[in-house]
Amino acid sequence: MRNRVCFLWLAILAVSVVPALSQNSAHDYPRFNFDVGGGVGIGRGAVGGFVGNSYFGQAGAGVNLGRMFGVNAEYMYYDLPIRASVSQSQSLNNASGSLNAVTLNGIVRPPVHLGKLGLYGIFGMGFYRRNVSASSEILLPGAVCQPAWSQWWGINCVNGFVQTQQTLSSVSRSAAGYNYGGGVTYSLKHLHGGKLFVEWRYHKAYQSDVQTIVMPIAVGLRW
Repeated sequence: MRNRVCFLWLAILAVSVVPALSQNSAHDYPRFNFDVGGGVGIGRGAVGGFVGNSYFGQAGAGVNLGRMFGVNAEYMYYDLPIRASVSQSQSLNNASGSLNAVTLNGIVRPPVHLGKLGLYGIFGMGFYRRNVSASSEILLPGAVCQPAWSQWWGINCVNGFVQTQQTLSSVSRSAAGYNYGGGVTYSLKHLHGGKLFVEWRYHKAYQSDVQTIVMPIAVGLRW
């Protein structure tokens, strides 16, 4: 809940303050760039198996190096609600999770337009932190190991069984990763140069237990 409130405040700040800042430039292009958006995320790998599709939000700010090139730093919150079927079949009571990412990205805007429509590509690297939690449970030696126990909850299993007494509760894993993607923009003249965008991205993080792969599809505003 705290992450969602923080993101809401970022969105309000962007809509109210960003347009004025982006016009404060002596160049023939905005000196700064900003974005805020969110939508549906498609899970792959373990995310697809344990969560499936989910929702996310993102917000970023950066500097334009020219009309075609820019860089930005971006924060993404991606919800990881464990499927009820997974929770029940793998003894994960009150299970939940989230992915927080901070990335540094390059933005490329080809000088090709169709009326108010434009294109851009984005790629970068960043830091990803996956958090999962469940009601605390003592796992005794000989218990049959479940996929989520070893892949997300850090339970050590050998030949499919728990070997030593362990506690299943909350675990966080941090790792570096990368992302790439692109989108389509639609210029909104009455919003101080703002543009509505639809964007697809691919994110992969290399956690020590299992990779985290998500494909968010966002709708939002860019300046």
